[in-house]
Amino acid sequence: MEIRDAHFPGRAPLDAYGSGGFRFANMSHRGSILCVPSGIYGWDPVSFSDLSIEAFARVLEEQGDIEVLLVGTGPDLRPLPQPLKQAFRDAGIISDSMSTGAAVRTFNVMLSEERAVAAALLAVE
Repeated sequence: MEIRDAHFPGRAPLDAYGSGGFRFANMSHRGSILCVPSGIYGWDPVSFSDLSIEAFARVLEEQGDIEVLLVGTGPDLRPLPQPLKQAFRDAGIISDSMSTGAAVRTFNVMLSEERAVAAALLAVE
């Protein structure tokens, strides 16, 4: 049996979040997700303390196609650590942290406006 990383090859609005996961494109995913121009990926972090520069490697790989990164920090707003914010700034990416629900809503609006947006979203129950 071959196990592959969760990946949806394309951009899609997020239809729902909660119960530990997300729904999009007539599919569901349990756990956190990363939405970048190349697609929607399962994302390893499960809590705010898991957010590190390594966790955002795919975002930095696609930096030329991303202007704004929304970071859903779980049920509550948590400011990103300064080293992370600086790494995004150095890559030319504006980062904005907010609760996961607010990030989902903002991502959908920006996606509908065809903005160069990405989202890193921690799953919430």
